[in-house]
Amino acid sequence: MIEIQNLTKHYGPIKAVENISFSVEKGEILGFLGPNGAGKTTTMNMITGYLPSTKGTVKVCGYDIGQDPKEVKKRIGYLPEIPPIYTDMTVNEYLSFVSDLKKVDKSIRKSQISDVMEIVKITHVQKRLVGNLSKGYRQRVGLAQALIGGPEVLVLDEPTVGLDPNQIIEIRKLIKSLGKEHTIIFSSHILQEVSAVCERVVIINKGEIVAIDTPDNLSNNMNKATRFSIKIAGPNNEVSDALKGVEGVLSVEPGTNNYEDVFEYMVDSQKDIDVRRPAFFAMAKLGYPILELKSVGMSLEDIFRKLTTKEQEAEIDINSVPVEEQEVE
Repeated sequence: MIEIQNLTKHYGPIKAVENISFSVEKGEILGFLGPNGAGKTTTMNMITGYLPSTKGTVKVCGYDIGQDPKEVKKRIGYLPEIPPIYTDMTVNEYLSFVSDLKKVDKSIRKSQISDVMEIVKITHVQKRLVGNLSKGYRQRVGLAQALIGGPEVLVLDEPTVGLDPNQIIEIRKLIKSLGKEHTIIFSSHILQEVSAVCERVVIINKGEIVAIDTPDNLSNNMNKATRFSIKIAGPNNEVSDALKGVEGVLSVEPGTNNYEDVFEYMVDSQKDIDVRRPAFFAMAKLGYPILELKSVGMSLEDIFRKLTTKEQEAEIDINSVPVEEQEVE
């Protein structure tokens, strides 16, 4: 569905995006992650044809963005971080305007707008001015404009930024439902959200891809040890020392006090050694009961931090970049 090969964008000597390649299968929701300034928005702008690349290719449904930009743009619905909405129009007027820009056939324009408003649940506000809507509803209007024209691919750049927790959950559910009919590239700083919505993730740092895989596979591959949490009723220092003495245990994080004399410890052990049984006997010998023991995988946040917390290169001087090529991430 989407094929990206050696995509590169330079601003003079500054390498904003450098030689990245990945693909997105039909019907897939792909998470696109990276710290501020990593090149996410630059990449999305190149995929959608908003920004020309220095080199490399982007193909959508078999069409090359460089050779057939109109065909590619017909197949992509784009929601940038700041939705391109006109606040002095009503919702219905705005979507009619977008339909005109996208050259939707007049015979189906009215029905398509009605269907799109129903999908994103804004039918009841269609006669209200966009400027009078809440942030959450403006995001829905932004999603609606991306859906006009029936694109096969949706590119969503930070669609939940600035929303409250309830609005985030609503938009998350909406994106998952859209994934049944569309191929989606989805960028977000909320890593829990990406874990809940996306089947696979691409992590970019300093303009280069540092990881591509499912969150589960990334967790398994990056975890060089088995981690589990264990709650034990007993003196913190004594219990911690006893756990550290169990064969196969690599490290024990200081216990977090839950209540009274119960502490929770994070224990890393060698992958080929099951330390649960000897840990049980060690605590039984001391007379300190184990109240809970569970395995803990590496979270997407842990993976993200591990891959992107190296010292960052100097920021791009926005004043040195031509106005038409400036971006904000």
